[in-house]
Amino acid sequence: MSHVKQKGFTLIELMLAMTFIAVLLIAIAMTTIQISNIYNKGITLREVNQAGRTITDDLQRSIGSTSPFDVTPKKNDTDPDTVTSHYVVRDNGGRLCVGGYTYAWNYGKALASGDIFNKYDDNSPVRFVKVKDGGNLCTNSTAKIPKSTASEMLSSSDRDLVIHSFDIKQTSTEPSTEQSIYSLTLLIGTNDREQLTSNDASCKPPADGAGDEQYCSVNQFDIIARAGNRAGGSQ
Repeated sequence: MSHVKQKGFTLIELMLAMTFIAVLLIAIAMTTIQISNIYNKGITLREVNQAGRTITDDLQRSIGSTSPFDVTPKKNDTDPDTVTSHYVVRDNGGRLCVGGYTYAWNYGKALASGDIFNKYDDNSPVRFVKVKDGGNLCTNSTAKIPKSTASEMLSSSDRDLVIHSFDIKQTSTEPSTEQSIYSLTLLIGTNDREQLTSNDASCKPPADGAGDEQYCSVNQFDIIARAGNRAGGSQ
């Protein structure tokens, strides 16, 4: 009688094979997670940059199509030194009146805390809006924003985009041409308070362990705009 010898894997060989497969699956999972994080970070950066370009381009067009205006920071409506100012400044938001339009915003920290400066006429909070009103909202800074004539320029989607800071300065005036040059600086980004540094100027590093850093982005936009430019288009 002949005997057929059956060959098979030893227990050690099976354990080594299973260990290799497990390591391979973990590597694939980690790579997938990393790719997903990079993709989400890219989407966040793109949305912030698109919002910044949209807002800054609109501001440049509006300023370019109007006459020079006073941007002395106006902290109340009764100060005689700022009665002609078109720039309302508050800790929780602000307004800028340019030609026939007013831009109004609440800072991200105000939206998170509920300490709202700019509200619609239905008492809902404003993010960053453009209102066709002839500049009256800077004369009366306590007036609410008419929702019917306001265009929201920031998304409250899953990225929760907000204005973190806004500043405008008149840098020079040319009396001969009746033109003025303005410098604007805007800080735009996401509004997850756990992800942001204390001054809202940037996102915390991953080492701080805040988590979901791929959904955080803050970008500064600096622009120069010229008012009284006769070549500027109309709104």
